[in-house]
This record gives sequence, structure tokens and C-alpha cells, in this order.
Amino acid sequence: MTTTFPDISISTERLVLRPYEDADIPAHIEMMNDEMVVAWTSVPHPYTTAHAEEWVRTVAPAERDEGRGVVLAVTEFLTQRLVGTVHLQHTDWRIRATEIAYVTAPWARGEGYATESVLAVAQWLFRDQRFERLELRTAADNTASQQVAQKIGCISEGVLRNAWIARTRTEDGGWTDIRTDLIVWSLLPEDLEGAADQLADAGYSSFTDWN
Repeated sequence: MTTTFPDISISTERLVLRPYEDADIPAHIEMMNDEMVVAWTSVPHPYTTAHAEEWVRTVAPAERDEGRGVVLAVTEFLTQRLVGTVHLQHTDWRIRATEIAYVTAPWARGEGYATESVLAVAQWLFRDQRFERLELRTAADNTASQQVAQKIGCISEGVLRNAWIARTRTEDGGWTDIRTDLIVWSLLPEDLEGAADQLADAGYSSFTDWN
């Protein structure tokens, strides 16, 4: 039984999702130091060059090599600019299930890039890799991430109470940890039926090409 993802590149009309490269490091550092990313993820802050180099050269390749998941840099097709990242993690190969997480660069928000990239990965995961479940967890107040889940057809399954530590700004401009709930979402292959058509009607690109 296969227990690792292939070395994949996924293309849509606007985006290319591919493994990280050293050339992505400066843009990745800028993205991971954005306030929204600091608030809703567990990345180190400040996020340094050393953190980025470890992520690109060691952590991300190990996710795929060791069968835990796969990390994809999301880039604009025309400019090659780093739009964000999509991360499959906590993969269970026996039940063909995995969890997805994503980050979008501040300059690219509001363009539907997160929805487009996550849906493209979900379609590849179900159709090509024959997975049966994709899970997503969003902090209770992270409405932007929840909107992505809803747009691609995820079903809300419930709340994990007090299960995450987010961060919020303090009066002196620093950061402090706060506990929050997590909303658990799932996507099954049958949930995708009609989702791509609905998004196409809303003006999103198609998601069909991978190699």
C-alpha cells in the first residue's frame, strides 16, 4: 500500500501549486510575519530566515518523505509570485484521510486564491489519490478560513472546546496567547459534486490539471 504522496504539481487557470524552493524564502518570511498569520497559526514569531530555511529545506520535504502529508507552495501562474501555502498533514493511509491547512499572503487576499487552491488539492486528493475524507479545523473567530471551508462544500461537524491557542495583540504592541475553540469541518468525495460548478458560475477558475 502506498504511504507517501507523489512529488506533485497542480495547476489551475490562475495558480500553480508545487514544492517549495529556496527562491520562495523571502516571500515566505514576509507572509508568515503577517498579523493574521501570527494570530491564527502556531508559527514562531518573529519568523526568521532560519525558520524559513528549515521549513523549505527540511520540514516540508520530510512531511512527504515520511508519509505524514505534503506541503505545496501556491504561486500565481503569470507572475510566479508566492500566493500562499497548502499543507496536508496528520495523514492516515489506512482510512485514506488527511487534514488540510492553508495560509494566504496578505496582498493576495480577497481574490479567491485560498478557495481555488484548496479545492484543487481536494479534487486531486479524491480523484487521483482515492482519499475518502479531508478534514479542516478553524479557530472559532477565524471567519476568513471558515468562509473557505463553506465555499468548497465542507460540512461543519462540531466544536472542539478550548482546543487551540491563538494570539492577540497587547496594548504595548506585543502578542499574548488566548485559548479558543476549534470548529471541525469535513469534506467527502460526494460533497464535491456540484461544488466546482457553483464556483465556476461565481467566476472561479477550473481545477483540472496535475502532473
